Amino acid sequence: MNYVAPAWLPGGNLQTIWPALYSRRVFGPHPQYRRERWDTPDDDFVDVDWLHSSVSSEAPLLVLFHGLEGTSRSHYAEAFADFAQSRGMAYAVPHFRGCSGELNRAPRAYHSGDYEEIGWVLQQFRSRHRGPILAVGVSLGGNALLRWAEESGDSAASTAMAVAAVCSPIDLAAGGYAIGRGFNRLVYTRMFLNTMVPKALQKLAQFPGLFDGDALKAARDLYEFDNIFTAPLHGFKSTEDYWARASAKPHLHRIRIPALVVNARNDPFVPAWSLPSQADVGQHVTLWQPAHGGHVGFPQGRVPGHVRTMPEAVGSWLAGSLSGGMN
Repeated sequence: MNYVAPAWLPGGNLQTIWPALYSRRVFGPHPQYRRERWDTPDDDFVDVDWLHSSVSSEAPLLVLFHGLEGTSRSHYAEAFADFAQSRGMAYAVPHFRGCSGELNRAPRAYHSGDYEEIGWVLQQFRSRHRGPILAVGVSLGGNALLRWAEESGDSAASTAMAVAAVCSPIDLAAGGYAIGRGFNRLVYTRMFLNTMVPKALQKLAQFPGLFDGDALKAARDLYEFDNIFTAPLHGFKSTEDYWARASAKPHLHRIRIPALVVNARNDPFVPAWSLPSQADVGQHVTLWQPAHGGHVGFPQGRVPGHVRTMPEAVGSWLAGSLSGGMN
């Protein structure tokens, strides 16, 4: 990916914030979705938004797993929808539990290493769609998708042809350290906690005694939030245990299907020093590490710019797997 940031938008923070708020997301019509609710084996549900289209049931299906607190209306999700529409692909965004606008039923939420959930969701798509499946995960969703590919090994190919992770914190400890300091702590951490804490407290009202509510209200960073809420609810001993076991980076060599890992080296959430080299990842994994792009930004064009460059590049790479070659 030969990405060059526009001169009018310098630096990782501007390349993160401006595209999410102001840049153009689509070249075609604004994406329209229809929603399906899938009941899970543990008596919960997952809401899936399908892009309205008239493509064949045998057309390729592009599945997007969103990032922390994301939805099908996130800027990158709509940009990928526009890409899929332009290529005649089916497109769907499954929402992690609690992210579709309605509190989920079970005493759990979602997390960066939720590969069993990823696997269940992909199997549902496999049973519903006859065409080939391609999957992309953004930020948290990308790490979880890579963990699925790692754990699945050779069997992954029976479900998905190829996967891609965009701006994913594949070393969760490094990402947690970065987002918990300085400007990141003041802006991004506060933004995430503003939605995560109220949803967690709704979960506590739903299941009294599930965790320490007073401690959660006092949490000032994602480390503390994960220690009180995410880790214990999902079977981890602590934040350290969660970050270590959920990180995709140590297991990239286990992937046996084409996998693309994209990280801008000026991403404020993912330190460049924590990124793997090609020697670390094995023959099935391709690394793109452009100097600029921010966190899921990659703006292009004149003010206010657009965010279709990255979906076009990543989507085209995934589509290349269908013919056995990579674009």
